[in-house]
Amino acid sequence: MTKRRLTTLALLGVALIVVGGLGYRYYASLQRYLPQGIAQGNGRIEADEIQIATKYAGRIAEIRFQEGDLVSPNQVIAVMDTRELEASERAAAATVEQRQKDAQAARAMINQQEAALELAISELNRANILVAKDAVSKQRVEQLTAAQKSAEEKLAAAKSQAAGADAAVATAQSERERLQHMIADGTLVAPKLGRILYRLADVGETLPPGGSVATMIDLNQVYMTVFMPSEVAGKVALGDEGRIVADAAPNRAIPGNVTFVSPRAQFTPKQVEIKSERERMMFRVKVRIPEFLVEKYVERIKTGVTGVAYIRTDSNAKWPEWLDSDLTAMKPGPGVGVPSAGAGTAAQPTSNEQTGARPADSEPK
Repeated sequence: MTKRRLTTLALLGVALIVVGGLGYRYYASLQRYLPQGIAQGNGRIEADEIQIATKYAGRIAEIRFQEGDLVSPNQVIAVMDTRELEASERAAAATVEQRQKDAQAARAMINQQEAALELAISELNRANILVAKDAVSKQRVEQLTAAQKSAEEKLAAAKSQAAGADAAVATAQSERERLQHMIADGTLVAPKLGRILYRLADVGETLPPGGSVATMIDLNQVYMTVFMPSEVAGKVALGDEGRIVADAAPNRAIPGNVTFVSPRAQFTPKQVEIKSERERMMFRVKVRIPEFLVEKYVERIKTGVTGVAYIRTDSNAKWPEWLDSDLTAMKPGPGVGVPSAGAGTAAQPTSNEQTGARPADSEPK
């Protein structure tokens, strides 16, 4: 076989490969055809981050997690050294006990003064009867009157002392409760279902108030953030149905819903004067995965995975077959469902004037 013939065959093989590749790409494009009324945008799977931090200054006594651990609500993450606080709490408990005894003594004094006042009133009443019969002198009546007034004043003083003792008991109890809360706050727990992203401290380290021990991602808030041009973002409404296709699983569409549309453009030209420049205005949109799906596949949820989000902007548009998802047939459990548009989400921009375009504050991923 001549060298020229080999070259020809090689060129023919390359041509067949190129033609085959182009044919496959054309076939794939037909399979992934996107109808009118469905928009798409590139993004990555994200979740809200939560800082597990101390409320008060202290030294870390225990760390009960590793980076990457899946944690459930109220699971203990770390324990601070609270021995000093526990000693103070014991002292506060003793103070409460002593204040309670003082209050009991004050109430006993009230009982004594009430009895003394009753006796003084009784003696004065008898003296007033006898003085009319000249059986008792007026001087004796005056003495008994003064004794009654003295008994009344002593009773008032006893009541005031008892009120002060009760206030002292309440103050001591409040101090003890404060210390108990501080001790309880020394146990750091996961507020939600999540995964530990970073370990930021270790056993023996002393942290200031608000010092972070770990960063976790909130697996109740898993979504894909995409950027849409103004003409598309204006058609997106909160609650619109969406699909997420991750690069790691290109043949599996994950259902979701739009839960956020930025009221302002994320990046724009410095001047917006012509249509081509308005088309460059991009708005941030979140497509959130329902909680019941996240809970079912929590072990497989990973943030940072890139992919494409598809949003149905026209309710009459039908999802193509390749975006149909068997996950939509799953029924959520009681109290769990697809998030709806509500408080805390931004309003949908309906025009360029309403968006209040401003210089870029972030770039698309």
